Amino acid sequence: MSLINTTIKPFKAEAYKGGKFITVTEADTKDMWSVFFFYPADFTFVCPTELEDLADHYAEFQKLGVEIYSVSTDTHFAHKAWHDTSAAIKKIQYTMLGDPTLRLSRNFEVLIEEAGLADRGTFVVDPNGVIQIVEITAGGIGRDAKELLRKIKAAQYVASHPGEVCPAAWKEGAKTLAPSLDLVGKI
Repeated sequence: MSLINTTIKPFKAEAYKGGKFITVTEADTKDMWSVFFFYPADFTFVCPTELEDLADHYAEFQKLGVEIYSVSTDTHFAHKAWHDTSAAIKKIQYTMLGDPTLRLSRNFEVLIEEAGLADRGTFVVDPNGVIQIVEITAGGIGRDAKELLRKIKAAQYVASHPGEVCPAAWKEGAKTLAPSLDLVGKI
């Protein structure tokens, strides 16, 4: 079953952000766009490249009113230690959620049960808490923050322009489509 168009489940997680430990719940994500960016583990290989890529584009996400929540099954303490020891991770200004109870990973259906780790899962959640985008990749395949930004812009456009849809490879400012009987068989 797909998580698209479902509401995120309640959660409470400890996190590391801006040199502090904080508690985050689903209520903190209301009335804003959010990205839950799951990755297998701290102190690994592909993960820091992805998280650094997000950090390098964080200001662009913020301009769109989007908050980033990176999530692994590590604790918030491990996130702080990684932040303190890695040049790539030190760039991170967004929230790093700890999921040692595996609740978030199970809620978003990305938990690899036998390993106790999360798959590489990206979830874009709208201001109503509804999941609009889901992307899951294999462990060895890193994601691209620029492509995620493009998809978020499309999701935000569709949300604010009822009756319009964004075609393949749509970029901000490009032509959209208004599905209708007149378009059937003409694309």
